[in-house]
Amino acid sequence: MRVEELAKSLDHTVLQPGLTTADVEAACEVARDLHVAALCSYPTFVPLMVERLRGTDVKVCAVVSFPHGLDLTESKLSAATDAVEAGAEEIDVVINVSAMLSGHPTQARDDLARIVRAVRLRTGMAGRGGVLVKAIVEAPLLGEQLTRLACKIVADTGCDFAKTCTGIGTTATVHDVEVMRDALPARVGIKAAGGIRTLHDTLAMIDAGATRIGTSAAPAIIEELASGRAA
Repeated sequence: MRVEELAKSLDHTVLQPGLTTADVEAACEVARDLHVAALCSYPTFVPLMVERLRGTDVKVCAVVSFPHGLDLTESKLSAATDAVEAGAEEIDVVINVSAMLSGHPTQARDDLARIVRAVRLRTGMAGRGGVLVKAIVEAPLLGEQLTRLACKIVADTGCDFAKTCTGIGTTATVHDVEVMRDALPARVGIKAAGGIRTLHDTLAMIDAGATRIGTSAAPAIIEELASGRAA
């Protein structure tokens, strides 16, 4: 794999506790230099990311209801649509994992469906191209059976991607990606995230079926490939 191809499979993330404006500004410079697919952070930083990444090939991605997916639906709707209005080109939204684990998948489905519809509507009203919606399912918490059900919900609600997990207390596995790829239609991509910090881990996830990788270690991963080193 060429460095350019790898970079375009990476979403560089800045989601750590204690995040500052300076951290996001620095991440924008890194994302610009590396030509990653997207820079992913909180909705409050979307205007800053839009400004700093204007004219580049890096997309602005906002997380919604991160990391637990337990905000009220109206709060999720507001966060997602406000982010789109501010210029976000991708939305990573955490599904209601608690509803899934509590035996209420319909609640999780309806919640996600409203968010997807709202994003599509707001995008259309702004006269912009499609905004990608990536639904974070927290596969490590759900287990295989519920992960498959969550993937069906993701597909049925019209999301563009299913994402393994937030990485907050959870770590993605190759098996998670394999299960999700088997459960999803070909039109829905997979974003693997959660504990992916090396080139070896990144390539393993891609081999398993992921087309996007969420990581805070994008510079190190790209450097591994560029220097011919593999962890």
